[in-house]
Amino acid sequence: MSDDAVRPQGVSPNTSDDPAELLPPLEPVQLLDDDGALHDVSGFPLDLKDADHRELYRYMVLSRRADKQSINLQRQGQLGVYASLLGQEAAQVGSAYALDAQDWAFPSYREMGAALVRGVPPEAILHTFRGTWLGDHDPHEHRFGLLSIPIGTQALHAAGFAMGAKFDGADLVVASYFGDGATSEGDAHEALNFAAVFEAPCVFLVQNNQYAISVPLSQQTKAPTIAHKAVGYGMPGYRCDGNDVLATYAVMRRAVDRARQGEGPALVEAVTYRMEAHTTADDPTRYRSDDELAEWQRRDPIARYQSFLEREGILDAATREEIDAEADALAHRLRENVYDAPHGDPRELFEHVYVHPPGTYAEQRALLDRELTSREGGDA
Repeated sequence: MSDDAVRPQGVSPNTSDDPAELLPPLEPVQLLDDDGALHDVSGFPLDLKDADHRELYRYMVLSRRADKQSINLQRQGQLGVYASLLGQEAAQVGSAYALDAQDWAFPSYREMGAALVRGVPPEAILHTFRGTWLGDHDPHEHRFGLLSIPIGTQALHAAGFAMGAKFDGADLVVASYFGDGATSEGDAHEALNFAAVFEAPCVFLVQNNQYAISVPLSQQTKAPTIAHKAVGYGMPGYRCDGNDVLATYAVMRRAVDRARQGEGPALVEAVTYRMEAHTTADDPTRYRSDDELAEWQRRDPIARYQSFLEREGILDAATREEIDAEADALAHRLRENVYDAPHGDPRELFEHVYVHPPGTYAEQRALLDRELTSREGGDA
């Protein structure tokens, strides 16, 4: 029996006979060095105007300010927990900026920066962490999925959505955001394999922030890099300096353009560092040193980009003050919107699940009704 006879519909033969063509270089692509000086790298051109540069900087500053206010709100008991993006602003903003308006993104629980670029109100993200409701933004309006708390499951959502888009002939690319820890999960493996087999227009953006909660990358994988895993799925792997917003944008743009042209998925590893705790429930001093943190603080993505913009005359003091004022206003808006926000009716848990609910379902709802009534001081 020939290969064509057993090949699923929509699947083409392997496009590369040389696996080496899929391998990334060991050194991540870097366009801005640690001092903010720009260097050309073959194959990764920039198509950004000055206004784009200012927007990238603005999104990074807004992300950091929203992040800080979110931690403050959690410390004041207004959020159940919060997962910071401090240090990962370039990886998130640069990658999201490489998407076009019709594209989709499927995030994990840490993507405040990517959400801002997609136009999602940050307070909507915080209502999830407050427990006001499972999600407070319309995924279709912003083409940004709901936050995914289980590790790696959003990769499956992204791969499936991209496969559906391909079958529909839709002109869109899907980006899946997850961390290095998720690459050890079966969900991510299945998503990468399916996307490759069906040549789905999907880009898997791995933010390698060095830790899966407290487990360092060196104890997560024997692969040379995360991007090297791509060859096992038959897709190209790319590595970029995730603290360099321009490198992240250029590498992601190449992967997105490739997917849009029908050349299938890609795996992008953005090498970065989580400068805060895993979440506000974590104590990072138990598993990393002050010296390590100080070394990555020296590579701060916003400070590096600001040095470049000011050197090139793209960012002046007035514009920087304007952005800082917008960030302060955003923080104020977040506080006003989230502080003491009322929770929804827990009974909504039972809505939109069954067309014809089973008998046990009614019993469970009655049990919740009795518990809520008891808490409110009524008759049990």
